[in-house]
Amino acid sequence: MVISALKKAFKVAKPQILNSDQGCQFTSQQYIDFVKENGIRQSMDGKSRWADNIMIERWFRSFKYEEAYLTQYNNIRESRVAIGQYIHIYNFERRHSALDYQTPAECYYPAMLMPYVA
Repeated sequence: MVISALKKAFKVAKPQILNSDQGCQFTSQQYIDFVKENGIRQSMDGKSRWADNIMIERWFRSFKYEEAYLTQYNNIRESRVAIGQYIHIYNFERRHSALDYQTPAECYYPAMLMPYVA
């Protein structure tokens, strides 16, 4: 699942360094090989070092308290749609004070938001 998500993300942009915690999905040989094959340096946080990856930890907190804990999904499809909508709103519509009231997409990927011109 992680590799599938990275394949989609890499179509938009590839980082030079990919940081993660020491979860089993990030220490698997398949993941390590995939990251190397894409020319990306792998970085891992120390054990029990939540502050090393504080941005994603903050995102998960927002997601849990604003969506996951408040919603009872009837099936997998419904959960995927609702979670996808939350992610879209968080990244493309919701302005963040820490980003000078820009959306994450405006701040980090402005070229992605430009209209396509043929």
